[in-house]
Amino acid sequence: MKISTKGRYALRLMIDLAINGENGLSSTKEIAERQDISRKYLEQIMTILNRAGFVKSERGSNGGYRLTRRPPEYTVGEILRLTEGSLAPVSCLDGDINTCQRQSACATLMVWKKLDDAIKSVVDNTTLQDLVDEQRLLDTSSYVI
Repeated sequence: MKISTKGRYALRLMIDLAINGENGLSSTKEIAERQDISRKYLEQIMTILNRAGFVKSERGSNGGYRLTRRPPEYTVGEILRLTEGSLAPVSCLDGDINTCQRQSACATLMVWKKLDDAIKSVVDNTTLQDLVDEQRLLDTSSYVI
């Protein structure tokens, strides 16, 4: 399983909004420059986040985007599922009910379930605030006194 650039960039722009949103709104131009992401691609991702209500846009000369909730109220899992779809390692674990006809005779199902549980445990227990805190640590660790 690989997370696409869409999922990775969605997390980066949400972190950016959380950190820079303290100063008000951020335009896609500003975010694209700070994150070194194509503005056109960033706008596509922002549209997905906006439609889902994760961010809100405000028009006008001082317009831009902001988060609709506080950073601790977002999980990495919900952001990734919005942009990536299912995070299940195999298709038979995509839904709530495994409808695979081979599940009763599948020796590998145990591995896929453990992997799925591990992925969920990490992404559903890591918040946007956790990522913001990590980013701030990384930003301050580059200073040498």
